[in-house]
Amino acid sequence: MALLYVVVVSLVLLTVIILRLFGILRHGSEYKPGQKGSVSVLVVAGSGGHTTEIVRLMGSLSQSYNPRHYVIADTDKMSEEKIRTFEAEREKSGLPSQFTILRIPRSREVRQSWSSSVLSSLSALMSSVPLVFRLQPDMVLCNGPGTCVPLCAAGLLLGILGLKRVLIVYVESICRVETLSLSGKILYYFSDYFFVQWAPLKDKYPKAIYLGRLV
Repeated sequence: MALLYVVVVSLVLLTVIILRLFGILRHGSEYKPGQKGSVSVLVVAGSGGHTTEIVRLMGSLSQSYNPRHYVIADTDKMSEEKIRTFEAEREKSGLPSQFTILRIPRSREVRQSWSSSVLSSLSALMSSVPLVFRLQPDMVLCNGPGTCVPLCAAGLLLGILGLKRVLIVYVESICRVETLSLSGKILYYFSDYFFVQWAPLKDKYPKAIYLGRLV
């Protein structure tokens, strides 16, 4: 009897979560953060080219996107310097430079086996949830690094629990011409705005927004 009760309660909770998530995704485009002020944005920076692209993208955004919380993997040795250089240049040009740089465990290393990546992804998720809940950003902006998946999941969880609506904006990397990255294939279904930079991807993924090259 107790087992049946647990199963029923679990099914009810799962149904509520699914319906809540469906409602969030269905009405995602209606949510406009920062209509009355600045937009707090959590920026996911990957290593190498991902960070270069996301920094260029941040440079094209208005000063309303402030504060900016950059999240990088704990094994990333190069991204922090690029971010600090970018923010220093903003400050020199007279733009507000309110930002933080935070680290979480990397979800998956290059060539890491799928079996071991499950544990590392769970570790990243466990770090992402308290981080996102503490920052409560208006928007999560990412462009493909594996680190972005647990952070976006944490942002969605905020909405599911009714604590805050977080906009998920995904910009697929410029190097992805005909196929999406693994992160893109996952977040295609959960992002509010999904941008691609090549027309062939728009043909394959109708939900995607194609505006040409963005970075």
